[in-house]
Amino acid sequence: MKKLKYFVFPIFLLIFQSCGIYSFTGADTGGASTFTVDFFENTADIVEPGIDRAFTVALQDLIQSQTNLSLENSGGDLLYEGEIVDFYEAPMTATADNRAAQNRLTITVMVRFFNNLEPDKNFDRRFSFYYDYPATAPLNGGVLDTALDEIFSRITQDIFNASLTNW
Repeated sequence: MKKLKYFVFPIFLLIFQSCGIYSFTGADTGGASTFTVDFFENTADIVEPGIDRAFTVALQDLIQSQTNLSLENSGGDLLYEGEIVDFYEAPMTATADNRAAQNRLTITVMVRFFNNLEPDKNFDRRFSFYYDYPATAPLNGGVLDTALDEIFSRITQDIFNASLTNW
């Protein structure tokens, strides 16, 4: 019984110690324990009300849900700042009578990432994604909500991957 205790205890210790190291998202937060996401102002030529706040909250939520970092109002170990620089619609496909059959909404976000613990991981980069929708559907209400959800989901995941993974 005594030998079993000496064998089980080290295995038990290794299992629980390793839980803090492994991350299912592949995130490497290094020694960071906090992060800050500054407000991403919409500086695009077309200003859609509320998307700046929605994007800022989406980025905060993603980082909180995929890491054990704590959100700080300012002074975090990791800092995300930037602005929404493009918000535009463009026709993508045409019908036989030269009318748009499909439109594309594209949003581009400029991000400056600062890792105060490992400055060599800092970057200044643009992230962009799009959503295609039927030209017969106006870009408001449910269509706009769906487009923003899909675009923000992809852009925030790309920012997360660029800043906290080696992908």
